[in-house]
Amino acid sequence: MIIKNRAELANTGLRRAALDIIEAGIERVLPARVVPDSVKWEEERHTLFVNGIGHHLSPHGRIFVVGGGKAAGAMSESLETVVPAMLIVDGVVTCNEPGERYRVTRCRIVEAGHPVPDERGTTGVKLMLELKSQHAIGAGDIVLCLISGGGSALMPCPVAGVSLDDKQKLTGMMLSSGASISEINAVRKHLSLVKGGRLGAFFAPASVVSLVISDVVGNDLSTIASGPTYPDPTTFQDAWSVLVKYGLISAAPRHVVEYIRRGMDGREQETPKSLNNCRNYIIGDNRLALEAMARKAREMGLRPCIVTAAQTGDTAAVAQQRASELLAGKYREYNIILIGGETTPTLPPAHGVGGRNQHYAAVSMLALHSFYGEWVVASMGTDGSDYLRDVAGAIVDWNKMAAAEQKGLNVRDYLERYDSNTLLQKAGASLIVTGHTGTNVGDIIVYVVRQ
Repeated sequence: MIIKNRAELANTGLRRAALDIIEAGIERVLPARVVPDSVKWEEERHTLFVNGIGHHLSPHGRIFVVGGGKAAGAMSESLETVVPAMLIVDGVVTCNEPGERYRVTRCRIVEAGHPVPDERGTTGVKLMLELKSQHAIGAGDIVLCLISGGGSALMPCPVAGVSLDDKQKLTGMMLSSGASISEINAVRKHLSLVKGGRLGAFFAPASVVSLVISDVVGNDLSTIASGPTYPDPTTFQDAWSVLVKYGLISAAPRHVVEYIRRGMDGREQETPKSLNNCRNYIIGDNRLALEAMARKAREMGLRPCIVTAAQTGDTAAVAQQRASELLAGKYREYNIILIGGETTPTLPPAHGVGGRNQHYAAVSMLALHSFYGEWVVASMGTDGSDYLRDVAGAIVDWNKMAAAEQKGLNVRDYLERYDSNTLLQKAGASLIVTGHTGTNVGDIIVYVVRQ
């Protein structure tokens, strides 16, 4: 069972349906499912197939494993069940869970910090880079890179002159500013020795084959984990523009600003714009989860509609928009509405505690208060963490607003302060708890309606 507090939350038939559907979506994108579905080793041809495309391993060639992200540990574990252990010489990946959680024999799993990078992550990346000289990795070898959401923070390796503390401060500033993930990554890629294609370039002339579980809307390979094995379309000028847009030039660490300025002047090396030795494959994403959710709904005799796997925008505004569509009868032919993506909250100066999924659910609780039927909204991060490590998201229903008012809770006040976690805790039976799921394909939302 993925949802650990299911007994508390599943107190109505509609709530049970919502939780069943959510669990079906997460199960479909777990590494234990997507890695064996996508990766095959054919001994007769001595070839590794990924999504049906073959990568021949030369007679004396070897396989190495690197990478990072919230799913990297589970991906390593699953990979070792697909690729013969004798072919994997060594490997290092970083994730946000202890390595002893995973049953691996060839890969070393380094626990690192997320969402703010830490020294453990830097140590992990340095161990990855050391593999090349330790084993004389070269032409004929294959480096398998396991990439998933969270990899940007979990694989920190600052350029010379910029400290990890500088990157930590800047990351915190950008997260609080409302910058999009692509904007944040444009900056981080130019401050890293491995992001923006630099990890792939480093292991040349070896072939680098990346298995990617995407948490990015649209599956932009240059954005997922800041694209460590994919050519970088952004420039130093783009990174500078992000800092200007969010008013961070004067607040950002001095060494960061100076380094980006040198890059714009051509005094620091740009990120690679082509990588002939690298191939990247998406093996799991938000759409895959939504399709599994729709199948589960149909099995339950329900009528699902996948609205989008690419929902973005301000969290509160998007939740209100979807509520307005429901109130206007836009989805009247369906009783299950499925949405995926990742919204971006804009925090007030003095804000409370919460996450975008909790806030989405809390806003929906108010916005759907006048809906003429019974309804449930559940919104959660597929990685099991909605900013707060121990909360995956939230589920609310047509009774929750009245229950909150009976408890004397001023819902609007909590929403204005962006204090959704406190509100939902006090309302009761709302916060979804899963713990670390081992995957990450962004957020999934399910509406269950009975009109």
